[in-house]
Amino acid sequence: MKKYIISTQFILTIIIVHAQSTGTQLTDFTKKFNVITTSVPFLQISPDARSGGMADAGVAISTDANAVHWNAAKLAFAEKKGALGISSAPWLKTLVPDVWLYYLSGYRRIDDKSAWGASMRYFSLGSINFTDVNNNSLGTFTPSEYAFDGCYSRKLSDKFSVGVNLRFIISNLAGRVVLQGGQQAKAGIAGAGDISFYYRDTHKLNGQDAQFAWGLNLTNIGNKITYTNSLNRDFIPTNLRTGVYEKIKLDDHNDIGFTVELSKLLVPTPPKRENLSNPELITSGMDNNVSPAQGMFQSFYDAPGGGKEELREVIYQLGMEYWYEKQFAGRMGFFHESPFKGNRRYITLGLGIRYKVFGLDFAYLVPMQQRNPLENTLRFSILFNFENTSGPTNNNN
Repeated sequence: MKKYIISTQFILTIIIVHAQSTGTQLTDFTKKFNVITTSVPFLQISPDARSGGMADAGVAISTDANAVHWNAAKLAFAEKKGALGISSAPWLKTLVPDVWLYYLSGYRRIDDKSAWGASMRYFSLGSINFTDVNNNSLGTFTPSEYAFDGCYSRKLSDKFSVGVNLRFIISNLAGRVVLQGGQQAKAGIAGAGDISFYYRDTHKLNGQDAQFAWGLNLTNIGNKITYTNSLNRDFIPTNLRTGVYEKIKLDDHNDIGFTVELSKLLVPTPPKRENLSNPELITSGMDNNVSPAQGMFQSFYDAPGGGKEELREVIYQLGMEYWYEKQFAGRMGFFHESPFKGNRRYITLGLGIRYKVFGLDFAYLVPMQQRNPLENTLRFSILFNFENTSGPTNNNN
């Protein structure tokens, strides 16, 4: 892989700065910018191309192998005996050629009411040649991050299910390089879990067969993470995601589905600190140096700008999926994040193919505002579905 010369000062700034901070943050409130940052943000990247084609929405759409990431509770309603998914996507392709996200996931039905699943996520950041402030080489290292998941899903009724997911996270961004101040970097390690719910029911819509689904997933509930021996640790991206999916059978050959999804980080909002001579003094908002449990509850009411700013922290996603003969799919979506909380706004397009037990999905992202790490990038996923559990299937996976 190509090597990039990056100083330890730069690495400190973009990767490990939070691990050495005191938990304080000065924010430019004159422009109302107050972005929430976390460690291991790779956990928030949409791993598969099917959801990628629908603006990264997936908490309520029909079940496939990637439900381990989006909503484990859906696995109890899976109509296949099992499935395996493999996904790959380049990251920052327009800047560097060797940063990639890989995702492997799958599930297996246990009986008519339960299923288990597992996944592995690998994020490779290429090869970096570390240098000190005098441009002396400190060696070459390949930063990487992993997440390993195991989940269980069970129906509580014919229409409702619950899922639990356990996750082990390893984030090795700088090896054991010695940082400014004499501290030695180390791999960050964290444990986390998800709790998810799923509801599905069939009905008639204008005389046509339709299926409504609702999903909710509370993800990455876990400990803080650090990349040094410092007692100061950073939040991982605990997140609340909920959405609905309506699939309509237009006729014997055509189906169409629509999804609407909302998500919010359950991480404390940085408070307002205007006194540069005393950065510990909070003038508005609440102290964000709290425990993960307190941070989850506090995240609903701690924004310095009050309720208006809290609403800005909600991300909106709209997606559409059209199927012909349950074999060919076209997808599109719209993703919106407040300009004051990151300003990610983009349109997505996607295609899907299913043939017997094999499936292939593609996704493409078109940014509307700022640059996006996935722009001009073709994401793809491969699916392998095993035999039906019983009778004919009525989903598109």
